[in-house]
Amino acid sequence: MNESPVVFGIVNVTEDSFSDGGSYLDADAALAHARRLAEQGADAVDLGAAASNPRAKPVAAETEIARLRPLVEALKQDGTKISIDSFAVETQRWAIAQHADFLNDIHGFAHAEIYPDLARSSAKLVVMHALRGDGPARREDETPPDLFARIMRFFESRIAALTAVGVDRERLILDPGMGLFLGNSREASFEVLARIPELKTAFGLPVLISASRKSFLRPKGRSASEASAVTLAAELYAAGAGADYIRTHDPQALRDGLFVLGNLAAQNVKDIRGGALL
Repeated sequence: MNESPVVFGIVNVTEDSFSDGGSYLDADAALAHARRLAEQGADAVDLGAAASNPRAKPVAAETEIARLRPLVEALKQDGTKISIDSFAVETQRWAIAQHADFLNDIHGFAHAEIYPDLARSSAKLVVMHALRGDGPARREDETPPDLFARIMRFFESRIAALTAVGVDRERLILDPGMGLFLGNSREASFEVLARIPELKTAFGLPVLISASRKSFLRPKGRSASEASAVTLAAELYAAGAGADYIRTHDPQALRDGLFVLGNLAAQNVKDIRGGALL
């Protein structure tokens, strides 16, 4: 197994996120949850103040910032690395001013007016692919038959656009999208997971996978709260396939799984060196 991936712990400061909407809308509850995720093994906390699922209500940028501000201030004092999950330009500019460590955009930075600010910042940029270039994912969106080729074309174009204005290529992290961001085909996300090595080889950039609790993993009738086992299975597969970053609701479970796999891999190396495996 490769070096352990960087783990992002998900904090939804929202009222309508698909998995835990409303649980952490209160600033104190959100901060306690963020600190708990850090204690459980998250290398960074990914703060999102506007949900992107099909049923989510639009959230004004000023509302996002108001929700994020107390968390960012407290977590910076803790020394915790911070990712801001937003596709709103105003929120992204605010996050840059706060020296966020990562910006995570589900539309892959579709608005060129933010590019000069991105070039001047030091934040790493999670460039995510989604079928829709704006707004939330939709259940009625059909998965195109050439999905993976489309993902490759998207990254080629977006990397070229960002680097052309001075964004250092080494700051980019590629997220191919998962679940409804790839349309209504369950198989689409499994195909993308299986082809992580191709993405890494094609672009030579780190890849982030965010499959946690998503509907494509869950057998029919299972809720997001019942998705722990399937989530961990997908995340461990992604890590084994070379994912460099994994965004998860449960960093402790992922850390535990990586610990077991890491020890098994180390044991196999010992056996090979000792001649036990031929």
